[in-house]
Amino acid sequence: MNRESETPQILKIAMSGVTELLRLFSPSSNQTRLEKHRDEFPASSVDDVLRIIQSDHHNAYFLTGNFTSSIYAENCIFEDPTIKFRGRELYARNLKLLVPFFDCGSIILQKIDKVDNSDTNFVLASWKLRTNLNLPWRPLISIDGSTVYELNEDCKIVRHVESWNISAAQAVLQSFSFKSKNSGG
Repeated sequence: MNRESETPQILKIAMSGVTELLRLFSPSSNQTRLEKHRDEFPASSVDDVLRIIQSDHHNAYFLTGNFTSSIYAENCIFEDPTIKFRGRELYARNLKLLVPFFDCGSIILQKIDKVDNSDTNFVLASWKLRTNLNLPWRPLISIDGSTVYELNEDCKIVRHVESWNISAAQAVLQSFSFKSKNSGG
């Protein structure tokens, strides 16, 4: 399912640039702080982390920007086919930058499992994202994906890696489509 190897470097650079521009023109970091109640869930096992990830998906964390940051290591690596960066706070800011662009969205957790390995523990989640963008032509973004959460010995997520059923270029091109959920597309 991972199409990262197909992502042109120019697209990754462009997406990083757009993200930086959004960050520059967004409200101050005080307004993008995480909600405290999403921070206060301790995780002492892989099962705890799995339950918290389930809860975050149930609460549409990707569409709201509210996630349980306490299960992530401070210097966690975040990666999808368009961008890669390090840092829990940067992830929180990037999610908050996206929220105003989503309209009539849903993210459905299809499956979640833990994978115990002798060296490393993982949680693997499969999901479906559907949302219109708040642009005049209201394009529909539709991505089926999966996220691998790699945990360290303290049950903190140290790597959050997404893969999608479509290429990064196809995902970006959806933003320019004139079909929307409301127009039958």
